[in-house]
Amino acid sequence: MTAPQSRLSRPAGESATPFQPNAPLAHPTTASDRAAMGYPESFVEAYLPDHRRLAERFSASCEQELLTVMADPSRNLPDRLGAATRLNELGDPRITTHRPEMIDIPGDAVSVGLELDQVDDVMSHFGDLFLERSWIEKECPRHTRTLAPYRIARYPVTNREYRDFLLDSGHDALPTSWPLGRYPAERGNHPVYTVTAASAAAYARWLSRQTGRGFRLPEEAEWEHAAAGPDALTFPWGETFDPDLANTVESGLMTTVPVGVYPMGRSPFGLDDMAGNVEEYVAGHYAPYPGGAKIADDLALVWPAGYAVARGGGFSRFRDLARCRRRHGLYPRPLYAIGFRLAEDMP
Repeated sequence: MTAPQSRLSRPAGESATPFQPNAPLAHPTTASDRAAMGYPESFVEAYLPDHRRLAERFSASCEQELLTVMADPSRNLPDRLGAATRLNELGDPRITTHRPEMIDIPGDAVSVGLELDQVDDVMSHFGDLFLERSWIEKECPRHTRTLAPYRIARYPVTNREYRDFLLDSGHDALPTSWPLGRYPAERGNHPVYTVTAASAAAYARWLSRQTGRGFRLPEEAEWEHAAAGPDALTFPWGETFDPDLANTVESGLMTTVPVGVYPMGRSPFGLDDMAGNVEEYVAGHYAPYPGGAKIADDLALVWPAGYAVARGGGFSRFRDLARCRRRHGLYPRPLYAIGFRLAEDMP
């Protein structure tokens, strides 16, 4: 398999040759980060979008025009990225730290997880990605959970929101993705990542105190149902992976993007970025599903006392992590870009 290429069109006037290496994939827990993403160890020049340059095209646009471009699936990704980047420069009105946009999810008896006899199909379908069978068996067995009505945030928590939390709370665990601890203002409306599960929970407690509401991290079943919808889809948009609908390694972007720039990738309930961009912590530590076997995989070896589960895939991971049922976690390497989104009990 060749390493991923950017799916963005190169702006006029840029003549560098697109990156087309032929680097084979490698096992993600034993290879270097670059090799695990399909890139060679030596430097190669890839076309990656200059977000600020893309934003220049929208320098005369008002907020509503920018929001319209971002939400328009007929506009190409460079346009949506440019509009979102310009919106960040103006102060993205979607990012309201104390009033995050929440989506109501009706209570229901829902099926989550994977049937054991479907593991072979998953392994075959993603056979080029060095999957271990135990990673997929962690999703078994399929079972029913009864969920009370709840709310879940439309977007993952952004850098700008996390900055507000740090300034007000004095919390001292900075995201390691912030260069030398500097707040990346140019990425204010990108999802925060490389935070710990404990910091994500601390953010939810802080916002609850600030607002008098009951914010928390979503339970695993809540997250999966919100991503997969009533029909329990494999990906938030359907049964087939599409690299144009989520920011995974296949997109070739190799970085986060502003939240909400993949309108056709929304979940059936209208949630953005449930696949790709950054993985997301859910509440609690890994435990086998009812009737399932406890999986002692690489994560269990790294974290023998237990580890927080992450869902949803990210910009540095391949499409298998973007499956709604996939259960994952933090392996202590830069390759693992994990953030979070909020949930809330219905009043």
